[in-house]
Amino acid sequence: MQKPAISKKAIRSLEDALERCQNLGMRVSRQRRFILELLWQANEHLSAREIYDRLNQQGKEIGHTSVYQNLEALSSQGIIECIEHCDGRLYGNISEAHSHVNCLDTKQILDVYIELPSDLLEQVEAQTGVKISSYTINFFGNRNSTSD
Repeated sequence: MQKPAISKKAIRSLEDALERCQNLGMRVSRQRRFILELLWQANEHLSAREIYDRLNQQGKEIGHTSVYQNLEALSSQGIIECIEHCDGRLYGNISEAHSHVNCLDTKQILDVYIELPSDLLEQVEAQTGVKISSYTINFFGNRNSTSD
């Protein structure tokens, strides 16, 4: 018997993330809930170490291994975002397609939704012979830059 298809509805809230876990048959343990709650409260990209530190500072005792295992499970199922960064992996609360602005002076990664003009996408397709189905863009810059 075939498993029912899991809805790929965008995850835009903590409730959506918890619902997706349940739909996938993932146990929503206390630790998993702590991690998801923190990512939605923080609304920024955090390393596993930062997640571990913040949760323990809040009095929510969780081990290093539990943090890493839960982050891997949640990101592999597309419930949270995992970004490979020069400083290691960073995790965020958005799983739907989006782009990033990398601030070089603050090391922040900001989420941004950009829609490219269709003629630009057609130009890329013509140059590569690949039909574009989705894309992400990485922008880089400084928050405190001055013009010369």
